[in-house]
Amino acid sequence: MKVVLSTAALLLLISCQTVQENKQAAETETKIENTVPDGYNPEAKLSELGIQLSTPSAPVANYVNAVRTGNLIFLAGKGPLKPDGENITGKLGGNLTIEEGYEAARITGINQLSVLKAELGNLNKVKRIVKVLGMVNSTPDFTDQPKVVNGYSDLMVAVFGENGKHARAAVGMGALPSDIAIEVEMIVEVYD
Repeated sequence: MKVVLSTAALLLLISCQTVQENKQAAETETKIENTVPDGYNPEAKLSELGIQLSTPSAPVANYVNAVRTGNLIFLAGKGPLKPDGENITGKLGGNLTIEEGYEAARITGINQLSVLKAELGNLNKVKRIVKVLGMVNSTPDFTDQPKVVNGYSDLMVAVFGENGKHARAAVGMGALPSDIAIEVEMIVEVYD
């Protein structure tokens, strides 16, 4: 009986030790995954690109600019508000060219980066841009929404490198609030 109990106690001890070792290995792996890689510096890249972020505009209704859940941040839709306080307005396929739409999308991206920085304190905490939804104010016959939203996507890749590549939808809208040319929302994964 003593031999059986001793054997059972030994097996229990080995089992507990194995569970503890597996837990420690998983924690180490998680810490490695949640560590900012050497040389990754979106803040420096913004400076290099000559982009200055501003204080994000306040929401215009009953919502917030960003919501964090776990390691994801969901950014509310923003538009092409220029530094002078005026929006780029109009319809693609109507009174705006693809080039003007591309620039409006890029400005929208800068506005979203301002929100993200206000939320995180430092853009180096961005692990990856996960998903972008670009809504383009378009005439019914305009079908180049992806070319417009590229202004946003190209900026994310310029700032975050490979981590800026994202899943995306670029869709046409019959109208957007205040006749803005584009509105974009984004989902971002962040380091702990």
